[in-house]
Amino acid sequence: MGTFSCFEEIEAWQKARELVNGIYSATDTGAFAKDYALKDQIRSAGISVMSNIAEGFERGGTKEFIQFLSIAKGSAGEARSQIYIASDQGYISEAVFKNLYSLMTETSRMLSGLMSYLCKSKIKGSKYK
Repeated sequence: MGTFSCFEEIEAWQKARELVNGIYSATDTGAFAKDYALKDQIRSAGISVMSNIAEGFERGGTKEFIQFLSIAKGSAGEARSQIYIASDQGYISEAVFKNLYSLMTETSRMLSGLMSYLCKSKIKGSKYK
């Protein structure tokens, strides 16, 4: 794993972007679109994953970046919990559930790997150069 010159290069951010697009697609139709509370909550959680990766990177310090990655990972877990609600309410099909679940767990796994790498590295961040 090398260094990144911008957050758009981070694979976890790219996967989070896929996740957000999947969430928006799933929440745009049927009864899910009318459950404003759940729709807004799951969209916010997905947006939080993507945004916290970007914000943490842009802060320029490795310790801060790890903290924001941890927040992003928590938001991925929150969204994963919410797709169970959506499934239980019949808002999404089994195929949509499996796709979103896969994106969420893969994003979480990538965030864990990146946090682990950063914790073990001697990289302090761009603001310390």
